[in-house]
This record gives sequence, C-alpha cells and structure tokens, in this order.
Amino acid sequence: MATSNKDFRTSGALKILLPGIVLQSVLMGGGYATGREIIEYGGKFGAYGWVSGVFTFFTFAVIAVLTFELARIYRIYDYKSILKQIIGKAWPIYDILYVILLFLIISIMASATGEILQQTIGLNYMVGVVILILIVAFLNFFGSAFIAKFETYGTIALYAAYIIFTIMVITANKDNIATVMATQDTSYVENATLPMAMVTGIIYASYNLSAIPAGLFTLRAQTKRSESIISGIIGALLMTIPWFLTYFAVMGYYPDDSIIGASVPWLVMLQSVSDSNIPVLVFGVVAGWTLIETATGMIHALLERLDHSLEEKNQEPLSPKKRGIITAAILVVAIFFSKIGIINLISMGYSALAYGFILFYLLPLVTVGLYKVIKNGKVPKKD
Repeated sequence: MATSNKDFRTSGALKILLPGIVLQSVLMGGGYATGREIIEYGGKFGAYGWVSGVFTFFTFAVIAVLTFELARIYRIYDYKSILKQIIGKAWPIYDILYVILLFLIISIMASATGEILQQTIGLNYMVGVVILILIVAFLNFFGSAFIAKFETYGTIALYAAYIIFTIMVITANKDNIATVMATQDTSYVENATLPMAMVTGIIYASYNLSAIPAGLFTLRAQTKRSESIISGIIGALLMTIPWFLTYFAVMGYYPDDSIIGASVPWLVMLQSVSDSNIPVLVFGVVAGWTLIETATGMIHALLERLDHSLEEKNQEPLSPKKRGIITAAILVVAIFFSKIGIINLISMGYSALAYGFILFYLLPLVTVGLYKVIKNGKVPKKD
C-alpha cells in the first residue's frame, strides 16, 4: 500500500496539486454540485454575489494554508493530531462534531444521489443509493493512492463538464448577465449590501471546514513552507472556480425565481438551454460523481484518524477488508437517515454543527495555529 501511495503522490507537481484536488473533490458534493449552495451563499445577492465568492476564496485559502503548514511542520496527517496542536485536550469535541456531521452529510449525499439519478437518468431511488455504497466502499478498500487517482481524474472530468455547461448557459443568456451587472440588480434579496455578501462568503467557507481533514493524507511529501502556501491557494482556487462558473450562469436568469428558488438549479438551467437530454444525463453522472467523491473523502479522513489511533497503541493499521466493511457500515446507517429527505436532514442541525467547527477549528487555527506556524518555520529533525 505504501509503495503505490509514494508512486503517485510524490511524482512531479502532484505533491503540490493533489491536496487541492482532494479538497475540491470532497467539497463539490450535494448542494454545491447542484448549484443550490452557490445561490444561497452568493447568487441570491445578484450583482453583489461575486463579493461572496471572493471572500469564500480568501477565507478558505487562509484555513487551508495554515492547516497544511501545521501538518508539514509537525509531520501529522490526521485531524486528531492537528487538533491536539490547536485545542489540546479539547480535541474529542471536534471528533464528536466530525462523526455526527459525517453521518449527516453522507445521509444528504445518499439522498441526493438517489434523487438526482432518478430525475436525470431514470434510475430507481434505492438503486442509486446502493451504487453509492458499493463504489465508496470499493474506493476505501483500495486505500489512499487509489482514492487520489480517482479524485484527480474525477476533477478533470468535472471541470470539463462544468465549463461546457457554463458556456451553454452564458451563451444563451449573456444579455441578462450584462444587464444585472450594469444595473447593480440585487432585487431578489431585499436591502442587500456588500458587507452582507462579504460575511456570507466567510460563513460559507467556514461551513466547509469539515472537508479539510480529507486532504491531510496527501501532504506527506511536502517539505517546504512554499509548498504548503501554494497547495492551500490551489485548493481555494479549485473550490471557488466552479462557484464562479455557477454564479455567472445563474446571473443569466436573475432574479427569476424558477432558477433562484430551484432545489437543483443546474438541472433547470440545462433544461432551458437544450432540447436534448444529453446535457441532463451528463449532469446526472457528474453530480453523482461529486457525491461519491465527497462521501469517499470524508470516510477516508475518519479511517486515517482510526489508523493513527491504532498506531499510537502499537497495533496494526486497518486492513483493506476492514476499511471496506467500516465504509459500507457507515453508508448503510446513512441510508436510513437518507429516507428522511434532504431538506429535513439539513434542518436537523447542519448549521449548528458548522458553527461548532468555527468555534473548535477556525478560531483556534487562526490564533494558536498561526502562532505555531510563525514560531516553527522549519521541519523538526527526525528522532
């Protein structure tokens, strides 16, 4: 296992690119892939929405750079070890938050997968959910190197699809985009302001803190501060480029409630610009792919955390079989929650958990974490 990881993750520029690729892969699931989150956290502000995107980028870049640099300095590649550095003995609180959010997010992923595949390619709801379970368990069975390759190729395919989707929509609606920007239209949100858009961008980046642990396993080859900085910025760019693609596509319809209020905005936009079912079918595959990547990344971060705990106890790490079984068990439990439905799942405390991550990760990171990064610029010598 270790040999294959080294072959892929330390080759050429990949040790710089891979952390950002994995973060983007985990981030772009559920509400992000559908376009719903982009509207909720920026698009609804119309001409001011781009400001939310800019602040999302800068906030996430700071979070990623500081986390990657802590991992490099202390040679720690699981979230438990990172947390011990910034919140000490309070780390189990984050552990609890992460596990709860993991089940909640994967339940949302399972529900979204079933619904999207049913709406776009006609698969039975439960068939779509079972496909999610099998693929994610398969990926975690083969481990880090295989996941890294899967998510790298997935990112290339995803970006190609989103660029094509965006060109199709913007080409058909460029006049309305120009009008929204020229008239500074923010009519969908009453009394919208630039500070409101700024704060929304910061909150959205903070909501995605749970994705950070998923990229830690890709950092082992990094030895320079410049690598941490570049990787963090690349991660933030990869996170926000699809955000801006979706934002400008949505501006082609602003403030039309049939798009701004849609549960799957991309689906409605693609249906409006093409008489063919092919773009909708491709979207179904792309959206399903992003959901698989999100579930895989979050579970993999948990498995890395378990492996580190076993290592501390001088026990053997999880075997591929055990990884696959644990993954499948998590997903099976998530199926039962997924039957509740996406909207109800989110209302069960998604926002409250996100603020928990801000309190127990973001704030300690930009205070204690920043202090340690400044104080300890060099990699400690090997024991």
